Amino acid sequence: MLIDPFERHVSYLRVSVTDRCDFRCVYCMSEHMTFLPKAELLSLEELDRLCSAFISLGVKKLRVSGGEPLVRRGIMTLFKSLGRHLDSGALEELTLTTNGSQLARYANELVDYGVRRVNVSLDTLDEANFVATTRWGKYDKVMAGIEAAQAAGLRVKINTVALNGVNDGEIEDLVRWCGEKDMDLTFIETMPMGEIDGDRSEQYLPLTQVRARMAETWTLDENDYDSGGPARYVTLRETGQRVGFITPLSHNFCESCNRVRLTCTGTLYMCLGQEDAADLRAPLRASEDDAAVIAAIHEAITRKPKGHDFIIDRSHLGPAVQRHMSVTGG
Repeated sequence: MLIDPFERHVSYLRVSVTDRCDFRCVYCMSEHMTFLPKAELLSLEELDRLCSAFISLGVKKLRVSGGEPLVRRGIMTLFKSLGRHLDSGALEELTLTTNGSQLARYANELVDYGVRRVNVSLDTLDEANFVATTRWGKYDKVMAGIEAAQAAGLRVKINTVALNGVNDGEIEDLVRWCGEKDMDLTFIETMPMGEIDGDRSEQYLPLTQVRARMAETWTLDENDYDSGGPARYVTLRETGQRVGFITPLSHNFCESCNRVRLTCTGTLYMCLGQEDAADLRAPLRASEDDAAVIAAIHEAITRKPKGHDFIIDRSHLGPAVQRHMSVTGG
């Protein structure tokens, strides 16, 4: 088992399989991004080997992310291979975070390989607003992807980044739509990661305001549901649906953090909001034996910090960390 210096059991690995994305969301990246050279990326076989090492050390939940993970060539071979750990019982859950653009193509295969739920990032139900927010996104394609995922039997949760002046007028509409579609919904505060073409202090919408607005329409009952991630949930008494809140700024969730993040280059970040990292690519490629990799993982976990230092206000206009979220993985 992996136990950090604060006695937290690290049982959840998030893996970014690519930093590339077919969207350019305004809060996530600039429109003209420079992505990693493909030569720097781990192969899918190497990613499988690293994930398997973590599973051997007690990781029970694995989430594949990006960038947009489904744009990576051959990505279904990784899901197929990782599915063996579900069959053996070593892994309890294999999940995916996606923008939905490729779901119509891959939904059935994901189910075949053991995926049972997916998170779809969707910040607005207004098509014009969607195009403005994602820059390159195709609204109809995402909606078709969500429908295909549900038809294939996948449980879909919508992740919505709350953005002042962008979707703050759609809170009630998003909640109602998810309720009608039998989908859970999680609101997320924007995070100060990487340079963007805008002012995050203007985008930032505290989820305390979102909750207060919801409470004007629905009765919010506290819920002890645990998805394995950082969201805190309420149940809407009138509809029975579940709504989560991820609040890295207004109310951080670091005390219960059970996660580490692996990038597509083999870099392990022990905290989303800190720069300290461990290189797992070098020990991985130094030997076909996993002893050095496992030793490097154990050493890295001893450096997992107590929490992050995210701040967004007029006196902190720059990013807290220079890397974009697409590098670390959602």
